Amino acid sequence: MIRIALVGDIGSGKSYVAKNFGYPVFNADNEVGRIYKKDRVVFNKLKKVLPKFIYSFPIDKKEITSAILANNSNLKKIIKVVHVEIKKKMNTFLKENKSKKIIILDIPLLLENKINKKKDILVFVQSKKKEVLKRLRKRPNFNTKLLNKFRNIQLSLDYKRKRSHFIIKNNFTNKFIKKEIRYILKHIL
Repeated sequence: MIRIALVGDIGSGKSYVAKNFGYPVFNADNEVGRIYKKDRVVFNKLKKVLPKFIYSFPIDKKEITSAILANNSNLKKIIKVVHVEIKKKMNTFLKENKSKKIIILDIPLLLENKINKKKDILVFVQSKKKEVLKRLRKRPNFNTKLLNKFRNIQLSLDYKRKRSHFIIKNNFTNKFIKKEIRYILKHIL
């Protein structure tokens, strides 16, 4: 099984690119959303480490946002609890798809949390800063302070770009992205 892992800035379009590969995708952000909605064990753990912020189940993203914005250590506490579950979900995904030729990993903190394997093919998704900001502003609950907190815990984009085997310059058009993906697949298969 070939593991293709997408890295890049928040809002660069990693999930958009991932879908266009046409192979099974593990999307960590979607899994986090499911965990907040359905996992009572995670709720209890978060409630225990952040009792002033987490109090309703399913977990409301506004509670998470308030906790993160309140102080710098809260984001680390959340990641510590949620990351364990994401790793389990990823391992289940990998087992379920072990017979697939290729799988795509769309995990924002892949390198930061050392989830990648040495043989993973890293693809850096690059977008124009103006385009990224425009897209992020369209998201519900967009918050500049929150965005900066997440960017502060991430490795630099230069580092991610240098570590990557391929770069996709994302202009958010299907035709162009498919062409870039064909190029990558041709070189790895």
